[in-house]
Amino acid sequence: MIELRGVTKAFGSQTVLSGLNLEVPEGMITAVIGPSGEGKSVLLKHMIGLLRPDSGSVLVNGQDISRLGGRGMNRVREKFGMLFQNAALFDSLTVFENVAFPLQEKTILTYAEIADRVHEALLQVGLSGVDAKYPDQLSGGMKKRVGLARALLMNPSIILFDEPTTGLDPVICRAIHQMIRETHARFGYTAVVVSHEIPEIFDISDRVAMLYRGSIIQYGTPEEIQGSSHPAVRQFISGSLDGPIHPI
Repeated sequence: MIELRGVTKAFGSQTVLSGLNLEVPEGMITAVIGPSGEGKSVLLKHMIGLLRPDSGSVLVNGQDISRLGGRGMNRVREKFGMLFQNAALFDSLTVFENVAFPLQEKTILTYAEIADRVHEALLQVGLSGVDAKYPDQLSGGMKKRVGLARALLMNPSIILFDEPTTGLDPVICRAIHQMIRETHARFGYTAVVVSHEIPEIFDISDRVAMLYRGSIIQYGTPEEIQGSSHPAVRQFISGSLDGPIHPI
């Protein structure tokens, strides 16, 4: 569903992605792992068209989005949902208003129809009775659930997860992973999950790609990655490969 071919991206003199190649298969959960500062979030931003490559191409369903203009890009983005590290909720809006926002902006549904969709989405992520709360009244795990409810609301075919468990304790981390797996099984979307959670991320992923020094150095099933003989992969999984290579 998503393919990156020879993608290179630099910020000034700092090259972050260097001829990167990656295929994201349709209907699967693909995890992108690697040390901090390697550009995993930059990679996600190329997939959704928030950044354009200096060279190379980014294909979504066979269409090179790196050459699209505003209207064409907006049509492609309608296929996507995204859950950001901090859930990206609007502090001044209630939970209901946060989740309803894309429907209010992009549809002509009535208030009653929007309310039904919002409540259904919140139930799908295990939340009820929180409509009137504000983000600062929610725990970190609840914020992530609200963010996922909003991402699911437009029935996207692709959802990007940018470190969805950052800053959460192990129990909540496992709950978020389980929620991703359950909603994926229910809706069948294609998922890309950027994560530092090793080995937990292997439990929910169908494919894993390791980003290191600007390239995908290994790609395969969780079992293949865990059994890899590549020195950098082995060191990262064991926790001995740390520190930014391309700090951003």
